[in-house]
Amino acid sequence: MTVATPHSALRTPHSPGVVVPHGVTWSGRLTAALAYGLIRSVAATLRFTWDDHSGLLAGANPQPAIFTIWHNRLALSLEIFRQYMLRRQPERRLAALVSASRDGGLLARILEHYGVQPVRGSSSRRGPQALLELTTWAERGYDLAITPDGPRGPRYVVQEGVISLAQLTGQPIVPVAYHLSRKFCPKSWDRFQVPLPFGRCEVSFGDPIRVPHNASDAERETLRQKLEQAMQAITRD
Repeated sequence: MTVATPHSALRTPHSPGVVVPHGVTWSGRLTAALAYGLIRSVAATLRFTWDDHSGLLAGANPQPAIFTIWHNRLALSLEIFRQYMLRRQPERRLAALVSASRDGGLLARILEHYGVQPVRGSSSRRGPQALLELTTWAERGYDLAITPDGPRGPRYVVQEGVISLAQLTGQPIVPVAYHLSRKFCPKSWDRFQVPLPFGRCEVSFGDPIRVPHNASDAERETLRQKLEQAMQAITRD
């Protein structure tokens, strides 16, 4: 992701530099509603276990964070936030980065069914605008969610955009991963994991990683590698 400063990236809606994300057709809205119902139905049959090293649920005042989860584990990511974080701290709110593509429009509708605020953008389309929008939601006290290897990969390689976001917002990055006992993986670039009913889902939250506001390029790269290693350490395929 190429990061622009707020002054250089901010444009009015009618500026020629603004990229408008793809919308969703009526058939897409129907597909999103069906997908939401299917995810909820399958999740209801799973046995979840939780291994939380983040420390975010300690104390009375919830601290907003940036949650990172691999692209191939998107299927249950919103269920995890709902079942684990919201049940313990129902005041938490979430904004998630979604691709500006047509497929991203479908995912954005699913997020809305969960009450999650979608922010449309990626490293290839609408990146600086999405970064500004995410920082705005962070200022409002929202948690943020990003797939650091998406939307095009390489799989299990953290891109630098999440480090930039953490540096701007001051929010800690929390690695998240889960292991499914029963799943189907199509032949996509990320080997997307489709959960099958009546299995186990073992969820892990890693130790938070903070990025100082004054971090140098070298420090940012060190932290990017640290996040990548932390996520790979809790990833089992």
